[in-house]
Amino acid sequence: MNPSISREYSGPLHGFALLTALATLALIVVGGLVTSHGVGMSVPDWPNTNGYNMFQFPVSQWVGGILYEHSHRLVASFVGLLTTVLAVWFWVRETRGRNRWLGVCAITAVILLMGVRLMPVYIALAALTVPMAAFGFIRALQNPGSLRWLGVVALAAVILQGVLGGLRVVWIKDQLGVFHATLAQLFFVLTCALALLTSRWWLRNFTTEGPSLLLPVIPLPIRRLLVFSTFLILAQLILGATMRHQHAGLAIPDFPLAYGGILPDTSPEAVAVYNQRRLEITSVNPITGMQIWLQIGHRALALGILAAVTLSFLAARKTLGKTHPIRRLALAWLGLICVQVMLGAWTIWSNKAADIATLHVLTGALSLAVGGIVTVIAIRNRDTEVVVAGSQCLAVDENQKRQSSAAFRFFSPLRVRASSRRLPPQREFLSP
Repeated sequence: MNPSISREYSGPLHGFALLTALATLALIVVGGLVTSHGVGMSVPDWPNTNGYNMFQFPVSQWVGGILYEHSHRLVASFVGLLTTVLAVWFWVRETRGRNRWLGVCAITAVILLMGVRLMPVYIALAALTVPMAAFGFIRALQNPGSLRWLGVVALAAVILQGVLGGLRVVWIKDQLGVFHATLAQLFFVLTCALALLTSRWWLRNFTTEGPSLLLPVIPLPIRRLLVFSTFLILAQLILGATMRHQHAGLAIPDFPLAYGGILPDTSPEAVAVYNQRRLEITSVNPITGMQIWLQIGHRALALGILAAVTLSFLAARKTLGKTHPIRRLALAWLGLICVQVMLGAWTIWSNKAADIATLHVLTGALSLAVGGIVTVIAIRNRDTEVVVAGSQCLAVDENQKRQSSAAFRFFSPLRVRASSRRLPPQREFLSP
């Protein structure tokens, strides 16, 4: 680890990271209102707003759908500013001399290019953010305990997110809206992770290498279940974003049944009848058989997520101590999923009311964020078995082995690179 990296807790830094996460959540809410009200194209130009500079748009014209879309742009700009400051803060805190100023100058140059306000420049910057984020993530993995590279990833993500949102308006491409919504969720998870990694609790419980000496380690089956559940939620949010940006209303108007049955008829004749009813009753856009199956998949995946998160909580309650943060977070996670399922049903029963649909989006974002935080803690505090070449001695936690399930014993040993760090006191070397 770079000796210049500070492991000391900084209250202002943690508070600023938390503010960035909360502002991102607010941005997701405002974006959800834009999509729920169907007003994403109420302002047809970008980066301007109806010909005005975004920050000089008259308040008197903030009416109707323009209010939601213009507010979305302003909040997005605020989140971009917070992310930029956070990235610079991380970089300045962890670097010295030439590296410090080179990094600050590079970030400043990128922000100045964003101010050029030319579409080719925006597209070029968006193209550069992908390798920039990939490089930053790799460097973050190579430098445990360092946050400056995660700050680079966050900056790249927020630039790409802003450009995608603008291109969605200029090019009138619903497909870009799906990527825009998905990246927003992932960026929120990243900001929550940064708030976690700068917290006093994290710095007190985790060193730069190895699991925490203060918390019980997380068995492999539970870790895999937590990761699997989190990816299920991400897939569900992508599926939900796909449905929302198709602007076809509710492809299935009833719940828990689907057109009066478990699996609806999606033949061309049946879909024609459905569309005739929709036109006569609600005057909404026609649907296709594929959109009906997307709704069915969304409902089925919701049941799978509920089952996976329930199993995660039961496994954490059985294996981990009462005070373990994973157990507490898993309970909150399960509560969020239950609320999300009820909001999904309420969205259908309310004929996709904008406020209910937006609450559905909000709860989905929180569910993914909690899953991401749980996954970070679980992976960081994994059970470590070290295989040493030649002697092949294993560092095994005997207490953990007694608590582990048959699945854990089946997947063991988990081999990782040997480390010279001191093992926790309860561990001992056993000959194979």
